[in-house]
Amino acid sequence: MLTIVLQVVAWLAFMAGTITFGVWLRRNPGKKNAERTSQVLHLLFWVTVAPSMAWGVVYPGLSRYDRLLGLSPLPSYSILSLVGFLSVLIGMVLILIANVSLWFFGKGANAFFLTRQLVVTNIYEWIRNPMSLGVYLGSFGAGLLMSSTYMTFGTLLVLIPIHIFYLKYFEEKELELRIGPSYLEYKQRVPFLLPGLFAGKR
Repeated sequence: MLTIVLQVVAWLAFMAGTITFGVWLRRNPGKKNAERTSQVLHLLFWVTVAPSMAWGVVYPGLSRYDRLLGLSPLPSYSILSLVGFLSVLIGMVLILIANVSLWFFGKGANAFFLTRQLVVTNIYEWIRNPMSLGVYLGSFGAGLLMSSTYMTFGTLLVLIPIHIFYLKYFEEKELELRIGPSYLEYKQRVPFLLPGLFAGKR
């Protein structure tokens, strides 16, 4: 139960950080401020959310969340397991390709060593946030594979909404200030999350 409490606190802290730094950055715009707040917010994520999620794999273990909370597990249908496996696989591929693209074409990473130039090639030609999509698919797929109600609906109702809010409210503003007009043009041209779908909704 302690792990679940830590996960809730971690996501609340990340949400509060996103709002706080998002507001501060709008009041104090500038490239250097964008860099610093982005690094601090990444640090907040990696010292709160990431450890609590990783620890949950070990304790209580991915298959035990529902029992701890008294939730009924998802039905163990083969089709759900197949969807879960494919989601995890596609998610891992997206994360790998996105990280490699950022490192080689952006001359940086997705966290503390921020990219020094905008990446518009490879998978970033199709969607602006392939790594985030990979994380969403991986987490959702793991929930289905474990038949875990907690993991599946936690992904849909907590992880995805909070992280999309972070991307839209903080990261897009940070990139506008740090990279400039080239990002604004890229943002208008390339879909946010789903390639070829809802392309007009940025």
